[in-house]
This record gives sequence, C-alpha cells and structure tokens, in this order.
Amino acid sequence: MKTVIITGADSGLGFKTAKKIAGYSIDFEIILACRNIQKAQNAKEQIIEETGNQNIIAMQLDTSSNDSVRKFVEDYKKHHNKPIYALLCNAGISSVGADKKHLTKDGFDIIFATNHLGHFLLTNLLLPFMDKEGKILVTSSDMHNPMLREGETYEWLGTEAIAHPDDKMAINPIRYSYSKLCNLYFVYELARKLKEQGSGIKVNAFNPGLMRTNFISSGTNEQMFEYVRINMPERYGDLDNSSSALAELTYFDDIILSSGHFYDRSTRPCFTSALSYNEENAKELWEKSEEYVKE
Repeated sequence: MKTVIITGADSGLGFKTAKKIAGYSIDFEIILACRNIQKAQNAKEQIIEETGNQNIIAMQLDTSSNDSVRKFVEDYKKHHNKPIYALLCNAGISSVGADKKHLTKDGFDIIFATNHLGHFLLTNLLLPFMDKEGKILVTSSDMHNPMLREGETYEWLGTEAIAHPDDKMAINPIRYSYSKLCNLYFVYELARKLKEQGSGIKVNAFNPGLMRTNFISSGTNEQMFEYVRINMPERYGDLDNSSSALAELTYFDDIILSSGHFYDRSTRPCFTSALSYNEENAKELWEKSEEYVKE
C-alpha cells in the first residue's frame, strides 16, 4: 500500500487529483488533509463511490495554523505511522477581503501562512515519515512572476515584510504572488538540502494554471477566463488536464527522476523566473520560516 497525502483535497485540483490517483490502483491510500473535515468526509465518500477504492481517509488540517499542522502530524503518527509515498502540498488561498488586514492566530498574513508557512512546517515534520524514494510536490503558480503594469516593480521584499505586512501591503493582492514565489524558494532550497544529505526524496513544484474552480473568487467572471484563455494561453489551465498531469507525476515512478523542477500544467518541467532562482532569498526565507514555526 502506497500512502499519498494531499492538502486541500476536498475540491478543485486536490480533489480531482486524489480521485484520479485512487482510480489508478486500490493499492494507493489517499489521505485528504483539509481544513473543513465535513467537506473532506464528503469528498472521501464521493471518491470511494466513483473509484471503488476504499482506501480513502479524511483528516483535519488547516495550514494557516501551526497548531493544526502539528496536531495533524501527531494524529498521523498515532493512527498511521507508515512511510509516505507522496506528499502533495496543494492547499491555498488566492485572496481575502481587501478592506483590512487578515492575520492568523499566530500573527502572520493569512495568505503567507496558508500557502507557504503551514506547508513548510508540515513538510519538515513529515520528512522522517517519507519513503526513502518519496515525492514531495508543491502547488505553485506562474503568478510567482506576476503581470505588472507600466511603472510597477516586483522584487523580493524580505520575508518579514511579507509575513508581517504593513497596512498597505496587507491589502495588496500581490501577496498571492509572493506566496507562490515562497513556494518556489522552499522547493529549490529543500531540494538543495536533500541533495546535500544524500536523500532519495524528490521535491518539485507544479503549476496548474488559472482554472475554473472555487479557488478563484466567485466575482471572477467568464469573460476574464476567456480573455486569459485566448490572450494569455501560457497562464491558462484546464482542471482536467492539470489534475491528470499532477496525478501522473504522483503515481508513476518513471517521470520524476530528480529534484528542483517546475512542472507547468504537464509532466514536462520548465524554467521559472530569474528572481525565483535567487539562492540568498531562498535561504533567508528558510531561516525566517524556521524561526516562525519554533514553539
């Protein structure tokens, strides 16, 4: 039995990917790690019904909360405690109300915490449980390199300015792009660390593209999707195609052969932005993230 943990698996990319992996083989056990346990239970029942795979487990996990992450890992250790074949860090949010700061109970910007910090802690706590040839896949985005208006600039501000934003940054939608850049810094730095340790664990990033899911605000209209599809095909993603690619990367052993890659809506790796390869920034993020998650 191969165990796969997928965060944010009750809808969208996570759900579709979980269902496809479950449908490949009943020898795969899928853990749906979700903030809303009732939605996770509903997703579990639907996957079992549609695939016939009974090895589906729902567990509560809120990546915006360090306490929730730690409890999830303790629950996994207590009730499962088996090698993890693949960890898919997929949960995330794109925006929140733009009228005020939205901080977690730990005091971090909610987008930074949900998309990066929670997965940073989760991955590091689960590393001892990973299969020696296991896979870690982090859902990032082409929006790590955002489209800018004339005169705008985009550069690394330092982790502290993103984790604890001032009043102006706290309502700036660019926070999402920074969280996706953090995903890449995390992947590339973890890949370097695992290589130095001689580990066989492979860690990579995946971009699903802009998809029609509930991840995007309900205010986003069809005209916007069509505009992106026609005029910016490099940014557009199809849920069925992207979930198939992520499921294949997870399920098959002969696709991912090394670490530190970015798979763009397919099983083919590609390059990311020049900024995303800055090792000093990645190290700074890693060190500050370690500081943030210490008890």
